[in-house]
Amino acid sequence: MLYLKLFLTFLKIGIFTFGGGYAMISLIENEVVEKQHWLTPEQFTDILAVSQTTPGPIGINTATYVGYTATLDAGYGGFGAVLGAFLASFAVILLPFLLMLVVVRFLSAHRDNPMVTVVFKALRVTVLGLIAAAALSLLTEESFGVPGWNKRFVVSCAIFAMVFILSVLPKKKYFFNSPITLLLAAGLLGLLVYV
Repeated sequence: MLYLKLFLTFLKIGIFTFGGGYAMISLIENEVVEKQHWLTPEQFTDILAVSQTTPGPIGINTATYVGYTATLDAGYGGFGAVLGAFLASFAVILLPFLLMLVVVRFLSAHRDNPMVTVVFKALRVTVLGLIAAAALSLLTEESFGVPGWNKRFVVSCAIFAMVFILSVLPKKKYFFNSPITLLLAAGLLGLLVYV
């Protein structure tokens, strides 16, 4: 039963997500933490951190780790957890893959149509909102600590502000604001402060 729920949940997430993996995060969190209660907020935050640092698309990585963790926590064992990871990953890409086959044929025939341009402009705003929702969903006590003048919260906010400011600087002008450099610097800072 869990496998079917996992498959259907990620099938729904895959078909209703526009804008890539970051837009998918808030939908995944809503489904697996709030509705299904497969994961705790702490587990989801950890899975999201691992998904961002491992190679591959974040949406598929998150689906894989969620499928694995949810089935492992339900007592399905190692092989059952691998099957859960596979089902979640397969489900999240199945319908978008099939849809893209149809859309590519349609767009190549109607790329100059004004209605297509209007739809894409509307989708840009929607995707921006989904990515903003994903960013706001990470502003939790698990990620930043309890709000106030305590060390963990202040340092977390300072690291966030530093990474945000450096990431919006012109890329060609500064070498230290590449995503890899920022990721390594933030990880090193966190290691020095929290360990």
